[in-house]
Amino acid sequence: MKAVKNIIFDLGGVLLDIDFERSQKAFANLGIYNFKEMVTPFHGNELFNSLETGLDADAFYDEFRRLTSTQHSNTTIEEAWSALLVNFRKASIEQLLHLKERYHTFLLSNTNEIHVQRFQHMFRSSFEGKELDDCFEAAYYSNRIKIRKPAPEAWLYIMDKHALLPAETLFIDDGAANIEAAKQLGMQAIHLLPGMYIEELEW
Repeated sequence: MKAVKNIIFDLGGVLLDIDFERSQKAFANLGIYNFKEMVTPFHGNELFNSLETGLDADAFYDEFRRLTSTQHSNTTIEEAWSALLVNFRKASIEQLLHLKERYHTFLLSNTNEIHVQRFQHMFRSSFEGKELDDCFEAAYYSNRIKIRKPAPEAWLYIMDKHALLPAETLFIDDGAANIEAAKQLGMQAIHLLPGMYIEELEW
């Protein structure tokens, strides 16, 4: 793409298939029927937003039990919460590795440590022990940098750390609010809609 030197990728919906209905069903099977009111692919309540900005997992489990008036174990909640992680798109990962040879590539994901541990294990299992983070020059997770998209500081954190110019940086995400926020910072952006894949874009 013209003038692009850097690419920042989202994870879920871009490189990793996710399905929130799987977690909704898993929680419903536990007698918790309001999960979709607590969190959706692009919005979360205070608890889930806190989890994505660094809340300790044990504190999350305790508060989740309080909010849902249940006594499920940490492991049971973890399994239901992680059910939404489906699998990595192998063709997209292959394209990502090709792009890494031509551009400075980065990952910026709104996520939480529970899911980070789970999808990194999934990646190693799917790609012969390779590490997801090694597919990028650097990978940044909201729970570790304590900033969630679409807060401008999320992108500025990466730009400042790696001396990136917004006009030379392309951002790819499946969330409209994140795309708009990136554009407001002067970045180029591609809104990856359902059925779109990075390996099918014109590079």
